[in-house]
Formats: sequence, C-alpha cells, structure tokens
Amino acid sequence: MVPNYDNTQEEPTLFPTTFPNILVSPNLGIAVGMATNIPPHNLGEVIDGTVALIDNRDMEDRELLQYIKGPDFPGGGIILGRKGIEDAYLTGRGSIKVRSRSEIEPMNNGKHRIVVTEIPYQVNKARLVEKIAELARDKKIDGITDLRDESDRKGMRIVIELRRDVNPQVILNQLYKNTQLQDNFGVIMLALVDGMPKILTLKQALNHYIDHQVDVVTRRTKHDLRKAEERAHIVEGLKIAVDNIDEVIKIIRSSYTDAESKQRLNERFGLSDRQAQAVIEMQIRRLTGIAREKLEEELAELLEKIAYFKAILADETKLMGIIKEELLQIKEKHGALRWYAQGGTERIHREIVPKYEKLSRRICIQCGRPATLVSLDWTAPWCDACAEQFPYLKNVDIDAISNIPNRDRFFIIVDFDGKRNTFYFYKLFRLW
Repeated sequence: MVPNYDNTQEEPTLFPTTFPNILVSPNLGIAVGMATNIPPHNLGEVIDGTVALIDNRDMEDRELLQYIKGPDFPGGGIILGRKGIEDAYLTGRGSIKVRSRSEIEPMNNGKHRIVVTEIPYQVNKARLVEKIAELARDKKIDGITDLRDESDRKGMRIVIELRRDVNPQVILNQLYKNTQLQDNFGVIMLALVDGMPKILTLKQALNHYIDHQVDVVTRRTKHDLRKAEERAHIVEGLKIAVDNIDEVIKIIRSSYTDAESKQRLNERFGLSDRQAQAVIEMQIRRLTGIAREKLEEELAELLEKIAYFKAILADETKLMGIIKEELLQIKEKHGALRWYAQGGTERIHREIVPKYEKLSRRICIQCGRPATLVSLDWTAPWCDACAEQFPYLKNVDIDAISNIPNRDRFFIIVDFDGKRNTFYFYKLFRLW
C-alpha cells in the first residue's frame, strides 16, 4: 500500500489479475519521454501461450508465436505480413500493417463497386469516408462516381461505386495508398517492471505475469490457510465446550463478568482467549446433538483444507498447476476463436496473410484443368476457358512469369495504366 495523491488514504500499487490483461486488453499511454502502445490479443491464444510457458520456462521467444499468432483487433481487418508481428514480439517494437477487408463486386452495365466491411483498428469511419470523398472531389483518385455509408447495427458497409472504364483493383490500391483503408499500428510493449519502465518482449511480458501470479496465488493460499487454521482453532474449542456442556453452563452462570468466565474456562479446559470468547457467545441451539455432529464435520473439512493449502505452499508444481487450471477455466468460459462477430450471427474470420502468396499447383481453381494464366486480382491460377467467363479480371501468362531469369520464382505482378502513364504493383507471390 502507498499513500494516495493527497496523502489522506492508502491505495494498492498492484491489482491481482487471473489472466495477462496487459496483452488481452489494449494499452495506450503517453508520458514524458516515453509511450506504450500494446494491441489487443485473443484471450484464448494468450492463455495457450501462457500455459505453454508455464510448462516450459526455457521456451524460446519464437516458439511462443506458435500459440499467439498476432494481435486480435476488435474491428477486424487483415494483418499483412508477419515481420511486424515478429519484430514486436521478439524485440518489443514493431510496425504492423493492417488493411481493410474490401471486396470488388460487379454491377449492372459492366460497372463495379468496392464494398468495405472492416477497417483497421482505431480508424475513425466518418473521417475515412470524408477523406475518400475529398480525394474523389479533387480528382486525386479519378473514377469514383458515388460514395455511401450503409453501415447499420448489423455491421459496417462502405460502398464506393466506380465508373465503367476504370480498373477497380487500381482504384482500390490507390485508396489503400492514400487513405486509412490501409494503416500501420506501431507496437511499443513498454510496461512498468518493479516501478521502472522497460521495453518487454512477448516472453518477458508473460514471464512477469507468471511471476506475479505465483505471488498472488501464494499470498492467497497463505491467507486461506491462516483463516482455516483460525476457524479450526475456534471449532476445536466449541467441540470441547459441547462435550462438557453442563460444566460450561455452570461456570458461565456462576461468574459475575465475561472476563471471569473466560479466565475460569481457560483454567478448567485449557481454552485460549479466542476459544473462550466463542464459547461464551455460543447460542443455545448449538447445544443439540446435531450441532455437535456439524462441528465434527466442519473440523474434518477444515483439517483437510489446511493440509491442502500446506501442500500447495510446499510444492511449486502444485502451485503452477493451480495457475494453469484457473487460466484454462477462464478460457473455457470466456475464450473465443480469432473471429469478428458481425450482426451477432454472421462470423467472419480475421486473417493474418503471409507476405508471399504461394501458388502450389498449376491447376485452374474453377474447373481443375491445367492452368495457363494467373489472375492479378485474385492471385489465382485459371485456364483460358474459365478466364473468359470473368472478362473484368486482369490475367498474366504463367509461362511468361516462370521463364523470367534470376527471379527465384518470385515475381511482382504489375499493371500499366496508359492513360496515367503509371505502373501499379499488385502482389508479390511465389508461383509454386
């Protein structure tokens, strides 16, 4: 306990917690010369990582990434790449690129529209819509004919209608570049450790939580043990009094004061002051045979609890087992998959996509025949026949890409806009 701001009261320096709240809940703070910005994480993943670290305290930092995949932003979106996540977890600092969940939908008369259903964390939707409208009005992004916010209580929906003669993927890429439809989340895992600010890796943060939880459970167990021993001491005195009830009543009735009664009970039965006080305050209904049996049952339960609490304090493995059990109970009760609930019914998976998208086979995803083309829009293999069914898709020849030397089978697909004399870079992916 420490004094509060005006030294009139005392307040605790720490509050016990049953799960690593510093990771599950977002933490943002700015102080003089330092700042912290820890993103929210999935409760189940954090608990799985903590339990794994309890089982193996020598686990490598990178091994924890098998359990904690990355931040779990409540607004959804798609995390692009793993490097920012790895930097944040392995060094305490990193920049995570988050992109809106957007889909290109065909309309009548050959037009298209971009529908945005999720936006990056901490992005203000109203300001985002204003920014898109400003870019369209100033012709910095040419091709937007209508912009509507159709969001309701069922979920988010921003609709961007496009002209017939523009490439919707190019417009979408321009929106990613010039608006917060794609944004960076800077991670600074700074926390107070023993009163001192320190940048923590993921493993260090979980280790400090485990150490804190060991202290919490140890103090709680000592408190429960003390209370159980105190109650057992009282019950033993009551049991002695019930077994000698006639003599106890005679002593109390013949005494002039409570102090005299306590002294005589101490001398006659060897009771302590607390036991004697409990006997004096004992109610008449406690003198029945049933009450005597209840006292015996309560004493047996207390002695069992005392033995259990002592076993926990004597065995670190049991203590760690309690921490794990409590964590898993929280996960079972409150844990959820890495999902974003939309409208309370429809559930959309929040993705973390790799830096490189890999085409593991040259087979058309539509019909299964050998593929000859790769779609720029979907980064998917197509055959000539199926590609003709989707004339609005941009495609490139697989053999033309694979025959380019010194590419190590990695290739950046580009699209050239002759009207603007500009190249647009699409996706960097591995062919197979």
